[in-house]
Amino acid sequence: MSDPAPPDRQPGDDSRLGRLTARAHPPVAPAPAGLVPVSAPGGGLLAMVYAPEPVADGAAYRLVVLLHGAGGSARQGLDLLLPVADAHHLLLVAPQAAASSWDLIAGGFGVDVRRIDGLLAGVFDGYPVRDVTFGGFSDGASYALSLGLANGDLVDGVLAFSPGFAAPPATHGRPRIFVSHGVDDRVLPIDMCSRRLVPHLHDLGYDVTYEEFPGGHEIPTPVRQSAATWLTT
Repeated sequence: MSDPAPPDRQPGDDSRLGRLTARAHPPVAPAPAGLVPVSAPGGGLLAMVYAPEPVADGAAYRLVVLLHGAGGSARQGLDLLLPVADAHHLLLVAPQAAASSWDLIAGGFGVDVRRIDGLLAGVFDGYPVRDVTFGGFSDGASYALSLGLANGDLVDGVLAFSPGFAAPPATHGRPRIFVSHGVDDRVLPIDMCSRRLVPHLHDLGYDVTYEEFPGGHEIPTPVRQSAATWLTT
């Protein structure tokens, strides 16, 4: 992992270090189940949320923050795990990047960290949450790894579907990691990306589950199912 381009840091601005401040707590204003769009304060879409119906015993959700790829949408992020959300009682939160991709890819943590932090605070106000996972595809996978490793005191797992890199300015905690990559990926070639990244993560002491599959820049159904099983066991 290499450091991202140094941002212009401001004293006390932990978002420049990728740090998130929101933490789970008992809900104060219960939010609805189902598909819920979240509007940004200045207009536009901030995120899409999907909450399965509460179970009889009121068990808390596993929250999964899902990050779309470059040029993608919050709905595309949500769709990464939407087919398995009900079966595994997953509360899905899919933010929309402020630009075409995530701030780190453009040179440094900042606006997207603040947007995600505020979004998490609102989600924690509305839903009971027991665990937090970050996940994503392509650029979203790189961002999930970078932000997840920078916040391992909040995040206990990271799902990285076809990532390119991980670049946390500093790491906290030791979240477990699931990585998948297609051997014929021409967008983020596997030899340059996951086959370098995964051994490095192992060397740093992370518990990494790694799956290669025959295919390109995609998430085949069996890989999605493997990820969901890994996530909930």
